[in-house]
Amino acid sequence: MTTPVPRPTRARRLQAVAAALALAAGALAATVPAAQAAPGARCTTPELGTGWYGDNRARLQRLIDRYATCDPLQAARAKPVAVFDWDNTVVKNDVGDATMYWLLRNGKIRRPGTGDWSSTSRYLTPDAVRALAAACDPLARPGAPLPTGTPAGTACADEVLAVYGTAATRTGAPAFAGWDHRTVEPAYAWLSQLTRGWSAAEVRGFASAARAENLAAPVGATQRVGSATATGWVRYYDQQRDLINALRKAGFDVWISSASPQPVVEVWAKGVDVTADHVIGIRNTTTPDGRFTAHLKGCGSVGDGADAMIPYIDGKRCWINQEVFGVRGAAAEKVRPAARRQVFAAGDSDTDVSFLRDATALRLVLNRNKNELMCRAYDNSDGAWIVNPMFIEPKKPKSDPYPCATTGYIGHDGTPGPVRRADGSVVPDQTDSVF
Repeated sequence: MTTPVPRPTRARRLQAVAAALALAAGALAATVPAAQAAPGARCTTPELGTGWYGDNRARLQRLIDRYATCDPLQAARAKPVAVFDWDNTVVKNDVGDATMYWLLRNGKIRRPGTGDWSSTSRYLTPDAVRALAAACDPLARPGAPLPTGTPAGTACADEVLAVYGTAATRTGAPAFAGWDHRTVEPAYAWLSQLTRGWSAAEVRGFASAARAENLAAPVGATQRVGSATATGWVRYYDQQRDLINALRKAGFDVWISSASPQPVVEVWAKGVDVTADHVIGIRNTTTPDGRFTAHLKGCGSVGDGADAMIPYIDGKRCWINQEVFGVRGAAAEKVRPAARRQVFAAGDSDTDVSFLRDATALRLVLNRNKNELMCRAYDNSDGAWIVNPMFIEPKKPKSDPYPCATTGYIGHDGTPGPVRRADGSVVPDQTDSVF
């Protein structure tokens, strides 16, 4: 009599299947490059170039190695987000300034169509409105471009440049009043507002012309704007271009957030292969035929046309939450849970403080001697801050300590006060040490 052979249990059948699958996977892995092995497997990550201060390169490399994945789009894990400020962070000098100078030299700023300069910014003071009208209105009819690049338009160019560059008239009267110092900078906003009447494509054309001039000019070049001498050159930082490229290759979702006009930053961002849909700049509202108005798009609880929430300090947080993470309404103005924030951020100014603080893994600061930013970076209360000198023409060390404990922070109403940590404690004064 033949002894019956016991049927394998369900557990044993599953073990046999698993063993077969393991053998097949091993054979497949032997024929597939490591970077394609399996979703989530670690790849060979891009290696950063040199030119960084201290151990900053090593810390940035560790960030890349930690967050890089072979398949960053897998459902189980979203792309890690990296956000860069633009002016004096990715490039040396300011592309907004470069555009303003080009507009003035080429007569592309229009006299307000209403004939009233207060329509260009709700924050212009009566003194500024009168000064602009006196210098500019006799030169063109309402709505027409002002000839600010001609000898006849020199006084007008000088007045516009004074209001934009010094927030005062040529006689020294304050040019702006009544703004929230943590959500808008009226002079930055005014540049966008002065593009009223042009289309986005036309402004991109102006920015492209300014970009070509400023990249072609030698380092240190100046230009004549009205009767003034202004900076005439811009350069991309090689190290930041390399970092952005490495982050992208490693699977990061790389964004630019800037308080320069949207079309202007779009043009410049192409130089580091960041596309327009990953640029957050100051955005104008438009007429039905696509012409810019003098009003700006809003964020969070601030609606379009209120002109009160641009990508500036707390406004940068709002715009990043809204555009990158899809948060709508007042919630976009708040600090989000760690899983809904950027892992890396880079900036150079107090205008970048809030979105830098929101970064969960590492925050890169280029030292331009800005009080609140350097107070927080040097305090480094959570160990996630790194400071690097500017890559071109770095600043000299600040001779006095940063006034962190007294006046390093500027409140919503413009009142100075102490810089405080998240727990409310005051940051002590800090000595400049990276330059």
